Amino acid sequence: MEFNIQPLSNEDLKTNLQSKIDNKTKPVGALGTLEQIALQVGMIQNTESPILKEPAIVVFAGDHGIAKQGEVNPYPQEVTAQMVYNFLNQGAAINVFCNQHQIQLTIVDAGVNHDFESIPGLVDAKIAHGTRNYQHEAAMTADQCSTVIRKGADIVKAIFDSGSNIIGFGEMGIGNTSAASLLMAYFTKIPVAECVGNGTGNGSEIVDTKQRILNKVFEKHSVTSPMEALATFGGFEIAMITGAMLKAAELKMTIVVDGFIVTAALLAARALHPEIIDYCIFAHNSNEQGHQKMLEFLGQKPLLNLGMRLGEGTGVAVAYPIIASSIAFLNSMASFESAGVSNA
Repeated sequence: MEFNIQPLSNEDLKTNLQSKIDNKTKPVGALGTLEQIALQVGMIQNTESPILKEPAIVVFAGDHGIAKQGEVNPYPQEVTAQMVYNFLNQGAAINVFCNQHQIQLTIVDAGVNHDFESIPGLVDAKIAHGTRNYQHEAAMTADQCSTVIRKGADIVKAIFDSGSNIIGFGEMGIGNTSAASLLMAYFTKIPVAECVGNGTGNGSEIVDTKQRILNKVFEKHSVTSPMEALATFGGFEIAMITGAMLKAAELKMTIVVDGFIVTAALLAARALHPEIIDYCIFAHNSNEQGHQKMLEFLGQKPLLNLGMRLGEGTGVAVAYPIIASSIAFLNSMASFESAGVSNA
């Protein structure tokens, strides 16, 4: 798919927004990052009075061929499907946080190795029953990768059409930190060993095994383009997030970026369309080893650092009220003139 993503280059609007922010009844810059968020969202929405409508999070679930062997993941592959049922039964952390903050939650089967019956609340976008094992061959074909991108875009378009203008993404897939590590190594040129963290496991033995296996995988494949990297190393859920992010930016939605795996999808999206970064707010610094390096590569500072590494979009849900506060002060806080307060 081709995406038309425009850079945020309206300098007159930027000047007017900054003036509106600076003339609130406070010292210039006193609200710190909230002021930066207000400016960015105003630029994205092309208005001095932005509003947040129908906040949404989409959790994409998919399985990975390498996870069948259990060498890089302490949990069995069946956990992916079990967690999808948990999402649908309102039992996961992302359910709790979305309910707390009135965020619309959508669960998508991007390629889980399980046959779900028709279940209310589950979007069926299954490409296959998991990717292939990239220890032996590319995770997906080029055609599958293109289809995944399109399906992610179509899901976001439907959410946009329902009234949403701010969106975040989560994921579920046993083995997906391995895929994210390989994508990180490709896009950032950081050695694989520095990209690999605990994932769902604990302890140095798991990390050492992952590093050894994934380094061999990285050396096996000769990859020459962002789409080829996504097809070779990615998961269906990761590639679907890439397409979803690109469409969200095209539609001028504010994108709230979660942790390690979602940021890996963003690295691919950025390689295809660098302008997408203008539309992104980074929710938190994941406790997964590679995420801080990803953020440094992108030159971004996240809103929160809570030691989280759960995935599911939980960082987005927890950070959303901060973004809402930034828009509230911009629209509702008095100016020096309206309050009759002397300015410096």
